[in-house]
Amino acid sequence: MLRTRLPQTCRALISTSQCTSNLHTAAVLRAQASRRAGGSSTRKVNLANREGRRKDALANRPSVILGTRPSDEAEKWRKSNLASILVNEAELKSSTELELRIGKVSLPKQIGFGLGEVEKKMLFNDLPVLSAQAMTLASVSRPYTVANDAAASHKLWEENELRKANMFAKVLDLRNANAAGIAFENRRRIIVAFSTPENPFNPGRAEVQAALKTYKIRKLWSHLFKFKRDSGNRLGLRKLVHERAKILRYLRSVDRDRYETVLERLALEPESVEGELVV
Repeated sequence: MLRTRLPQTCRALISTSQCTSNLHTAAVLRAQASRRAGGSSTRKVNLANREGRRKDALANRPSVILGTRPSDEAEKWRKSNLASILVNEAELKSSTELELRIGKVSLPKQIGFGLGEVEKKMLFNDLPVLSAQAMTLASVSRPYTVANDAAASHKLWEENELRKANMFAKVLDLRNANAAGIAFENRRRIIVAFSTPENPFNPGRAEVQAALKTYKIRKLWSHLFKFKRDSGNRLGLRKLVHERAKILRYLRSVDRDRYETVLERLALEPESVEGELVV
């Protein structure tokens, strides 16, 4: 009887263990599959987040051409020292009235031909008065001139000099200049602004050269923005960007303080002139 029962008991135990084993394996497989699915979705989310961060970093990376980040380009460039000294074409049509000793002269806000405050005062304040006085003295020196005639003559000569001053102001208006004349005035202003008091007109200074390159780059970039198929000037833009970076890297090796100061004055981020530049 034991021989017949033992096999039956063994078969029952084997059958039970097989069922338990089958159930246990299926549960493990389902759990593993669930973990794989969850891990795969988590990995996809992580990859998507990483790609999003990479795109945000690229989008907010400083431009190697303009030197500023896209988010603060307009504000930073407007507040820069270079932008403040360039000719403001919006102000070319406006003028201001200057009260002089002989009367009011309508002066344009943008005067060309390299005239500064000293030359402006000499031409529109001192010279008309001296001319009126000289002509009055010449007329008074005549023997038949009386006092009333001398006063009237002086008033007449002052009115004449005032009319000449207003006409001369129109001649000096920068609106009379063409594009080349405005570019010449901008270059002159840049050289004066970025030179030192010891040498007020020093075109060879590193800061002056970097500012001139930045002015040319921005001018050429605005041209290429309008004419996108101008491939010849695009090559010239690449050369200017690398030349400016070379000048600024040299200045960084010579004087770190001057380098950081000129970057701020030109509205340039360090990343736009350091490392590999892809234009």
